[in-house]
Amino acid sequence: MDEVLETTSETGGEPRQYRTVGTRPVRHDGIEKVTGQAQYGADISLPGMLYGKVLRSPHPHARIVSIDTSRAEAHPDVRAVATSADLVSTDGIDDAGEALALKLQRDNVLASDKALYVGHAVAAVAAASPHVAEEALALIDVEYEVLPHVTTVESAMAPDAPALHDHLDPDAHGGPNVSVHEQHKWGDLEAGFAQADRVFEREFRTKTVHQGYVEPQNGTASWSPDGRLTIWCSSQGHFGIRDSAAKVLGVPVSDVKVVPMEIGGGFGGKLKVYLEPVAAVLSRKSGHPVQLTMSRTEVLEATGPTSGSLVRIRMGVTNEGRITAARCYFAFEAGAFPGASPIQAAAAAILAPYQIDNILVDAYEAVDNKPMTSAYRAPGAPIVVFAVESVIDEMAGALGIDPIELRLLNVAEEGSRRADGVMNGRIGARETMEAVRSHPHYSAPLSGENTGRGVGMGFCRNNTGPSTVVAHVLDNGTVSLVEGSVDIGGSRTAVAQQLAEVLGIPVTDVMPSIGDTDTIGYTSNTGGSGVAFKTGYAAYEAANDIAGQLVQRAALVWDVPADEIEYADGALRHRSDPELRMGFKEVAGMLADTGGPVTGRANLNPAGSLGSYAANIVDVEVDPETGKVSVLRVTIFQDVGTAIHPSYVEGQMQGGSAQGLGWALTEEYYMGDDGRLMNTSLLDYRMPTSLDLPMIEPVIVEVPNPGHPFGVKGVGEANIVSPLAAVANAIHDAVGVRLSDLPMSPATVVKALGDEGADA
Repeated sequence: MDEVLETTSETGGEPRQYRTVGTRPVRHDGIEKVTGQAQYGADISLPGMLYGKVLRSPHPHARIVSIDTSRAEAHPDVRAVATSADLVSTDGIDDAGEALALKLQRDNVLASDKALYVGHAVAAVAAASPHVAEEALALIDVEYEVLPHVTTVESAMAPDAPALHDHLDPDAHGGPNVSVHEQHKWGDLEAGFAQADRVFEREFRTKTVHQGYVEPQNGTASWSPDGRLTIWCSSQGHFGIRDSAAKVLGVPVSDVKVVPMEIGGGFGGKLKVYLEPVAAVLSRKSGHPVQLTMSRTEVLEATGPTSGSLVRIRMGVTNEGRITAARCYFAFEAGAFPGASPIQAAAAAILAPYQIDNILVDAYEAVDNKPMTSAYRAPGAPIVVFAVESVIDEMAGALGIDPIELRLLNVAEEGSRRADGVMNGRIGARETMEAVRSHPHYSAPLSGENTGRGVGMGFCRNNTGPSTVVAHVLDNGTVSLVEGSVDIGGSRTAVAQQLAEVLGIPVTDVMPSIGDTDTIGYTSNTGGSGVAFKTGYAAYEAANDIAGQLVQRAALVWDVPADEIEYADGALRHRSDPELRMGFKEVAGMLADTGGPVTGRANLNPAGSLGSYAANIVDVEVDPETGKVSVLRVTIFQDVGTAIHPSYVEGQMQGGSAQGLGWALTEEYYMGDDGRLMNTSLLDYRMPTSLDLPMIEPVIVEVPNPGHPFGVKGVGEANIVSPLAAVANAIHDAVGVRLSDLPMSPATVVKALGDEGADA
């Protein structure tokens, strides 16, 4: 039996005793990963497999007058050519809204009437080698009518901007490309500002940034003689890929099977279909399996980054530090297609760490000539929280109040309300702030010239959703666990720990795997920091199902009523006869003689997922001559509920902070005047490496979630939110300038220092 681990939450109370939860076992897929045996999407190799390549638009906005594929089709080594005409038709759909939604989804895979960004897929070719397929793309003749383009949210929202979509009403939200307006308000904003002694009003801009995963998008498709389609790909949700591919192809979902491969990063960027339906069309037309894999340029030009933005914040505060009112405006890019920006999630996060009685939030979305945006770790939250946390730091300085003390004066508590109207459950905003205040880093002296320290709070709402787990007890006392959640950050081990905890067995005796869409029941995407919560909950229920069945088996063996038997600590015991006891392995060895296999099942959609709070302390050094910002020290704090596997929790916290630091300092889509992305490689799209960052110290704060049997909250996202403002605040502390545009690159810093000097 595992040693009992004793853990205590930040809220105090009696210690919680676990044997497996809270330990740090070696991950089950570790050997395959480090030895190179793990199979990713591009590793698939099937007999007779062809290779596909995609022809992409060279224009940011153009009407497609005609596509002539005859020369490519005549090439002796070309086996198939695909265009949008090979995807589902909207003819015959009576519901105009349904037809439009389907067209937009289809056109993001292969453009039909318009190309809406440089890199927009227009056609594809399959050949015996990727080189032949690449060469054959030049044989496809596309006639374009080039149209004016817009590549920023502000230019897209201008009343005279070129309209990207005919169906958008220019009068609905104030412009031809403004697709959504969402508003949240309560209290009396005018009265709230009247109560304030000081009012701070600032404007912020952020650029488009990409998730930056290592593994490019890929997809392999094969049609069987009986008309069923199998797709192999790396995604964050194979059920979502199945459903989307079936819809775009116009085939029943029951005719599509998606096999999940290992995934080399996603961060929200691998939820949409891109290549999978194209591979399917080419496979159907050629009669062979077809594989497509993106280049890095294609990933950056043609998959979904997050939004560029404009944010305006107006906040009132008393001299004592009480925030009385907040007026928030933000506009996000959706990219080429409407409905894609994360404005709802941003509205949930924008003021989430605080209680403010008078609020107005206006959120807008606009389409522009960039690829359709996708989720990116804590969608929307880093953008808007960067603005709010910068203003709060400015407030603290102006009022002469410690930055954390000001935050604690206004901290959100259980029962308070977020800006989007959601009432808070057992949140850990206060505990996270108090952990910052008491940490040695917060009070440590700074040394050297032009060094500064900044703090920032962060929040991300966490998701749940349908999840399925099936667990089979084997006769040697181990358990085969099949789940439907794609594993990105070690979640299969965290789920296995929760099953092992209930059964009282070592987690090494649990063998987790991810089932394909025909093997396991429907499970929602791996996203929103939801897997440890929802699939862990399903594992908990499946384990209890097993325990209940084993009680019945023991009742048969001992010939006693089942209600006289209890299952606890990995063993079955008679409640009053201590001689009647069997361990898990012992009863597992009797299954064949007591009724056959035991399988635990659970499929559920659990409520009770709570948002997560995080904070960063960041120390920087600024070179005033070059503008270079060096990150000297970083500490990340996060309320994680209960840390199922502390090492994975710490890794998530460190990884999110690293991405946030990159977003703050170096990352951006640099768009040319011609609408073309100029930095299309990882040499030019500058993400931080280990050489750019110090060791990031993680501090786990545990405020257990009462809505989960083990107190789980999502972990993977809040950690990216707080570094952006923490860096900006540290730069101000170091050199006295406040930066409101991201990234805070050397050129931006030098310009700000020059402007400050000119003003002086």
